[in-house]
This record gives sequence, C-alpha cells and structure tokens, in this order.
Amino acid sequence: MLIDTHAHLNFQAFQNDADEIIRRCLDNDVWVVNVGSQLATSRRTVELAEKYPQGVFAAIGLHPIHVTGHLMKNKLDPEELIGQERLGEFNIEDYRKLARSSQRVVAIGEIGLDYYYKPKTKARLEEFQSLQKKALGEQMGLAAELNRPIIFHCRSAHSDLIETLKSQPRHESGGVIHCFTGTVEQAKEYLGLGLYLGFTGIIFRQIPGIDWPEIIKAAPLEKTLVETDAPYLTPPRADRERNEPVFVRFVVEEIAKIKGVSYEEVARITTENARRLFKI
Repeated sequence: MLIDTHAHLNFQAFQNDADEIIRRCLDNDVWVVNVGSQLATSRRTVELAEKYPQGVFAAIGLHPIHVTGHLMKNKLDPEELIGQERLGEFNIEDYRKLARSSQRVVAIGEIGLDYYYKPKTKARLEEFQSLQKKALGEQMGLAAELNRPIIFHCRSAHSDLIETLKSQPRHESGGVIHCFTGTVEQAKEYLGLGLYLGFTGIIFRQIPGIDWPEIIKAAPLEKTLVETDAPYLTPPRADRERNEPVFVRFVVEEIAKIKGVSYEEVARITTENARRLFKI
C-alpha cells in the first residue's frame, strides 16, 4: 500500500476523469490526499473525498500565489482554477465551515510562502510578502483551532518560513513541507521543528544548488512522506505526460535506491507516517 499525500485531482486537469483516476488508485492500493489551493478547489477536494468510503481524503487552504494573485496576475496557473475563481482572499469562516462539514478533511493546506515570482519594486514586494505572511498566520491559527496538521508550500522563501515557524509555538498536530526543494541545512531546520519532508517527482530533476541524494539521505525515513503533486512533476519513468497518484511508486523506488533499502521498507514506513500525521 502507498499513500500519495499531495495530489490535485480537484484541479481542471482532471475535470473529465477524476473518478476514473481515483478508481485506478484504489485498484492499485494507493490512497490519496487531494489538496486545495483556494476556496473552490478546496470545496472540490471535499466533494471527491465524500464520494468514496475509504482511501480519498481532503486538505483545504489558500495557496500563497492566490493570496497575492492580484499583484502577479499573469503567474496564476490555469490548471488550479475551478470556474472563474482567480484571486484568493482568506475568509476564515468559509474555511472553518468547510473543514467542519466533513470528517474527510484531514489537513489545512496547502498554505505557506512563495517568492518565486515576485514584484520588482520595493513597495510592492513589501506588500506581497506581508499579505502572504498574514494569510499564513491566519491559516495556521485555523489549523490549531481545528487540531489539523498543516501542509506547507514553500518556494524560494525557506528562510522566512523557518523564521515564522520558530517565532510561534510549535503546532501540536504537526505538518509537512510539501515538495521540499531547500538545502540540506534547511531540511534539518524543518526536521528539528518536528515537521515531515514531502518528496515528489522533482527529485528526478537537476536543480542548481540541490543535491537530492544528500538531502534524501539526511531525511530519516520516519520523517518522510511521498507525493506526486499531480498533475505536475511527472516522474520520467511514467508512461504519460500528466502525473497521477499511482506514479508515486516511482518516487518510492528512487528514495529506496538512494537510501540503499528495499522498496517495501520505504512503502511501509511512509504509509505509516501518512497515517500517523493525517490520522487516517
């Protein structure tokens, strides 16, 4: 059994065949946590989870690129959108009601900081970062209130996220740094804060400044989760362009190879980790 702890079958890329993909997951003993990026896609995660008696779960949250979408309109990914919703404004009551509407909501996320695309002027940059940090703090507060773990998104902002996490009481329900792309030192910082590290098909890509074998060896299996981020980051061993949760097995294979352990051990431990963190 495997658990893909981060997929987006709630996105437009799967609008015509999400149920077919989910059936393929369940037939192959793969469970999946679908993750929202704004209110509409968060509602869709809940709708999908409620359709299945087991194996499909939901996380709800407002992604940082939607917090500041009005400042960087051309950088929004159309695959994330449901209907015409483009800009995100965090309304805590909407998300609180959604979380309480279903026991299948197992996490708050994905939330965090994303400075990959950012304004060039100082004034706009300050507004950009301030808005993302405000939304992050509010959603972390909601996660604490609801006793849910957090799925953190962080891109080109690890120093600020680590500083934010260190400045607040440790979140008792824990969390994961989704699609980790930081340094070994930053990985150790997150692990020291009690967080899991999530690895996706991006570990097959060469990224300047990132040594995947070094990072994966530094991350204890007991603090590792496996993800696809479907429809994105398709592993090269997959037989199609669009990623889907069953391809999480390729991430497991690569981690096992790097660590010099069996596929079965990585599968077992990462599944236990997911069950423990998300209480599933």
